[in-house]
Amino acid sequence: MSKSQIMVLGALVTSVVMTSGCTRLRAHQGYIGDQTLLASVQPGVDNKESVQASLGRPTFVGQFDTNDWYYYARDTRQLAFAQPNATSQFVLKVRFDQSGNVASVSQTGKELISNISPEGDKTPTLGRNKSFFEEVFGNIGSVGAGSGQGSTPNSPN
Repeated sequence: MSKSQIMVLGALVTSVVMTSGCTRLRAHQGYIGDQTLLASVQPGVDNKESVQASLGRPTFVGQFDTNDWYYYARDTRQLAFAQPNATSQFVLKVRFDQSGNVASVSQTGKELISNISPEGDKTPTLGRNKSFFEEVFGNIGSVGAGSGQGSTPNSPN
C-alpha cells in the first residue's frame, strides 16, 4: 500500500468517525398502545377495571384527583447534541366518576406542546444593579455609622 493510499484511507476513516456523531436520533417516551384500543374506551360503558384490562396501567394518575388517568406518549427526533424536537405526541385523559365508571375521555396531541426558551443567562431581579467593586467596597465607612460610640440603637441621645 502506498503512502497516498494510506493517507486517503486514514482521511476516510476519520471522516466516517467524525460524521457518526451527526446522526439523527429517534426516541419514544411513554405509553405504547393501539389506536383501536384507545378509541374503544367509552363513557358510561367502561369502568376502571375494564380500562386497565384493555389499556394497562396509566402513565400517571392525576395529582389532585385520583379519578383522572393519563396515558401519555411522545416521539422525538434530534440531531447530534441539539435539543430533541417532538414529532408526535398524544395524551389520553380518562376521567372516572365517584363510582369508578368512565365519565369522559379526551385526547390531545402535539398542539399543546409549549416551547419555553429562557432569555439570556441571567435571572432578572428587582433592586439596584451594583458593579463588582460596589459590592466589594460598598460597606466601607457605613459600618457603625449613624450611632454614637457606646450608645445603644434604641436609647435616646
